[in-house]
Amino acid sequence: MQKTKNNKYPSVKKISEEQRVGMVKEIFSTITGRYDFLNHFLSLRRDVAWRRFAVKKMVYFKTGRFLDIACGTGDLSISACLEHSNISVTSADFVLPMVQAGKQKAKKKGLLGRINFIQGNALNLPFSDNAFDVTAMAFGIRNIPKRADALREMLRVTAPGGQIMILEMTFIQNRFFKLAYYIYLNFLLPLLAKIFSRNAAAYYYLADSIMNFPSPEQFAAFMQETGISGVKIYPRTFGIACLYVGKKLEERI
Repeated sequence: MQKTKNNKYPSVKKISEEQRVGMVKEIFSTITGRYDFLNHFLSLRRDVAWRRFAVKKMVYFKTGRFLDIACGTGDLSISACLEHSNISVTSADFVLPMVQAGKQKAKKKGLLGRINFIQGNALNLPFSDNAFDVTAMAFGIRNIPKRADALREMLRVTAPGGQIMILEMTFIQNRFFKLAYYIYLNFLLPLLAKIFSRNAAAYYYLADSIMNFPSPEQFAAFMQETGISGVKIYPRTFGIACLYVGKKLEERI
């Protein structure tokens, strides 16, 4: 994906779905080495707390299996393993360098026996129906053009009564913080990224994708439209991020 003249990627509103998929793959393939550091640094480590909050909401009742989609370098998978000692985890990402980095991180923590990393597409998951108690995606749905298809796939592989979780950044709704957050996303964040990343344009994309993501209420309604039941919204850190938790309805006999 060609960058624009000002060394930014084009806005997500101005490109096709196919172009966006290619752009996302390029971005995450080029920032893998600094991905964890920048996530923690630019969020003041709040991303760690957000994942930990999500993991504490997980309930395992049947399969004892967790699927982490768009897993990145595996932080959510690792956190889930540390919180829930008896579960097994499958971690999938369509960017191979992320999968490889996740494997190395899990190996260092002695968790490779419990986490299986695979390269996989969120729109076509290689799993049978009803295979996992919990399916989750942390900071990934914003990068997927065909969000409804991804949510339906999550629903398909979740066991009846199981949880579908989305942890995602959003453009802050609080009017007192809105301007400050806009300045941070569009000016301060890319400036800091230039110091630490060889692809600072990726962080212009981050700001653009956050600002063009639906409001929490809109996204929760969208999840329910795909068939996910009883979606609850848990805003984190003034609404910078939200955890959405829904369920797959029990099958009727």
